[in-house]
Amino acid sequence: MSTNEDDFEMVRGTGNVFRDLGLPNADVELAKADLAAAIMRAQREQNLTNAAAAKKAGVDVGDISRIRNGDLDRFTIDRLTRIARSLDPQVHLVIARVPEPTPAHG
Repeated sequence: MSTNEDDFEMVRGTGNVFRDLGLPNADVELAKADLAAAIMRAQREQNLTNAAAAKKAGVDVGDISRIRNGDLDRFTIDRLTRIARSLDPQVHLVIARVPEPTPAHG
């Protein structure tokens, strides 16, 4: 079965995949995901094991494992920010207003 270009509709995302999926608390989820990515990046750049990252951040190793697995429900933005900054003081959480996406016309 072949498809052609007319079979697909282009949809421009909002920049927040959680919002695009219709999930509740999309902005919070995106902030948590961004912070988790910063934590994982710092861990990778410093070549830290989960145990070493946990010790440096002052958390249990299970917390680092949960973050790495994307299991962020039990974390607040504040707690993730503290963990990220303890691993990399250059991490900053930025709040910015983004323009509304314009609909794509395909």
